Amino acid sequence: MKTKTKFFLACTAVVIVTVAAIIKNEELVVNNQVAEVREEGCVFMTTFGEESSEGYAKYKISKDVQPVVDDGLLWLAKAQLENGGYGAGSHSRQGEMNPHAVNADPATTSMVAMALLRSGNTLQNGSYKTQLRNALNYLMDQVESVSTDDAFITKETGTQIQTKLGNNIDAVLTAQFFSNLLKEDLDNSTKKRVERCLDICVDKIQSATGKDGRLKGAGWAGVLQSGLATSALESAQSVGATLDEVVVTSQKQYLKSNFDEETKSVKTTDGAGIILYSVSNSARGSAKDARKARELIQDAKANGKLKKEDKVSVENLQEIGVSEADAIAYTSSYNIYNASKQTAQRDNVMSGFGNNGGEEFLSFLQTGESMVVNNDSEWKTWYDDVSGRLMKIQNTDGSWNGHHCITSPVFCTATSLLILSIENDIENLKQTGEG
Repeated sequence: MKTKTKFFLACTAVVIVTVAAIIKNEELVVNNQVAEVREEGCVFMTTFGEESSEGYAKYKISKDVQPVVDDGLLWLAKAQLENGGYGAGSHSRQGEMNPHAVNADPATTSMVAMALLRSGNTLQNGSYKTQLRNALNYLMDQVESVSTDDAFITKETGTQIQTKLGNNIDAVLTAQFFSNLLKEDLDNSTKKRVERCLDICVDKIQSATGKDGRLKGAGWAGVLQSGLATSALESAQSVGATLDEVVVTSQKQYLKSNFDEETKSVKTTDGAGIILYSVSNSARGSAKDARKARELIQDAKANGKLKKEDKVSVENLQEIGVSEADAIAYTSSYNIYNASKQTAQRDNVMSGFGNNGGEEFLSFLQTGESMVVNNDSEWKTWYDDVSGRLMKIQNTDGSWNGHHCITSPVFCTATSLLILSIENDIENLKQTGEG
């Protein structure tokens, strides 16, 4: 069920790809608009957007998806460096596909570690427990080596991931991994060490957040860095980390601002002109509050406080005792989440630049995880489509990779496995959306 990835070398200096989404009679209609995009923004090319998932989209992970995941995990195990880390390579050497010819970086190592964890491995059990333990040790050593005056958790600069997503992406993805790991059964010594490292990463993320909610040092598609930062902070909070609520609120407001609730248009300024990047992160930034709004209305109906036909609205939320400010915020999140989620799954939006790569995979992951965080049953439909597409473009050696921007086979394989194995992490993601 796998075919070797076909690559297309068709990037131009100006790409007409920006899309404005509008809602009409509960259907989303997409109109093309023109946006200028610099040549360095071309995503690496795979056939992800070229082929549909027909014939591959089957929601049966053990039968259809697991062999694909197994091949990817085996490839990642062989790609680990001697220091326990993994690397994506530098932006200046995007053509380097040998995973052992690059330096390790925390962002890529964290993505691999999360893929190993989500695929069923722990520090004590699983075929790749040794690789997971080695990756953890590398990450803890990296974080513990920085001082409070250091802006970043690594001395590596100019990596593919930093250039495309942002200079603070290492702290963001490492914090996400530490939060995920803390939900596992750890010995007391390891747990305390991971908690200390998580606090350091959280501090770096919050310190790097501007007053407008954007994470500083944004790369070519900086909205992805900001969206992933919100995810990381929510996960950290779910395992006991203390957050600055002003920072969290500003981050979510920034992500929601990329979707204009009144005009139903999508702002792609910080998403390299690509609607997918913006709407997937708008959905992620509003998912938790959207779930809160829906559950409040559902509970009110069950208790007879509202009628069965009543919907999420400012008036109905106030009717059941929610303050005006919270009612406005919850309703806005609910509307933005649903509109963004639908837009992010349209074929002409999922195609990104027309052919997709690392940034697209991250956007698909953000869309899917936002649906699970929101306890949205439609995530299964999303999974069928995206998993089917991924299965079609896996390389014969078990990896995924590309030709432009985030070309790293290590980073892209890890991201793909995180998507394919999301079924294993449903309860943890739902827990993130509680409260």
